[in-house]
Amino acid sequence: MSAERLSIFPLHGVILFPGLQLPLHIFEPRYRALVGSALARDRRIAMIQPQSDREGAPLFSVGCVGRIEDVEALEDGRYNIVLEGQSRFRLLREIDVSTPFRQIEAELIADPDFETLSAVERASFEREARNFADQQGYSVDWSSVAQLDDESLINGVAQIAPFDAAAKQALLEAGTIAERCELLVQLMQFFGRSDPDEGRVTLQ
Repeated sequence: MSAERLSIFPLHGVILFPGLQLPLHIFEPRYRALVGSALARDRRIAMIQPQSDREGAPLFSVGCVGRIEDVEALEDGRYNIVLEGQSRFRLLREIDVSTPFRQIEAELIADPDFETLSAVERASFEREARNFADQQGYSVDWSSVAQLDDESLINGVAQIAPFDAAAKQALLEAGTIAERCELLVQLMQFFGRSDPDEGRVTLQ
């Protein structure tokens, strides 16, 4: 697959999956420039995690391209936007640019369409998700959860789960829904049963 040039929004602890939406409030001048540039071109912004919060930190190897589906331009130059994930991508190299925002060369990842879980995998995931929600004190509409297809459920939980940046990145890099589901179960068991006061986990 040919390489593409992408303008990136490197945001620590935030991931995006194809088919899902991500609301963002854009206030920094460089990212306001990024949104303006995207709106003038193809409305695409690539989300990717930096490996730390440090300015200019190296990037993880996999991210997701999003398309601006909704935008509210505020009077002071800020934006409220909603990105919809289009495709995961693999970082090839960062490009030396004069723009205030960073740009990369990347290869889009062709994910399978309409992946499904086995009945056992789905049941195991929902059981662990209920345990995790109870442990964390979350209120969940389980009847609505039951109506979601496997892909929307697994990717949706992976995107919003309160895990640390490295764990979220591992979920994004998982190659299939079944692999992502298995990893989510392991992470919910670990994060749900560890004591963050002991320094063993980092919850966001």
